[in-house]
Amino acid sequence: MVKKKDLSLEDKKAWEDYIKNPSDLYDKDERNQNKNKKGRFKFDLHGFTLDSANKKVKEILHFCIDNKYKELLLVTGKGIHSTINKDAYISKDFGKLKFSVPEFIRSDLELNKFIISINEADIKDGGKGAILIKLKNL
Repeated sequence: MVKKKDLSLEDKKAWEDYIKNPSDLYDKDERNQNKNKKGRFKFDLHGFTLDSANKKVKEILHFCIDNKYKELLLVTGKGIHSTINKDAYISKDFGKLKFSVPEFIRSDLELNKFIISINEADIKDGGKGAILIKLKNL
């Protein structure tokens, strides 16, 4: 393939139009959201602090409820790389997202009224590193 040294105005306009609407590109994420079984929304909480994760979970739950999702899959990780073991004042269990997020949801009366169940996800969905939340149909 030979590279053009200077783009013509026509080529530049064609490229800009293509970038605005790349109709022939395959959007894997959009396809997966559309075909997700039973209206499941998935979100990865890796890298969030406990406080920011709780705020984000509340925001996501409201989004899922408003958009009539039936399930929410939260990827929390297993906490094996966590540094909380070094701090004597932090619980080894509740300092990890996989324990603190479900407890946060259960303790929030506003959120709890929308929840059917909170369980560990199936192995194929993340196992011990993910939480599956089933939502009520409202």
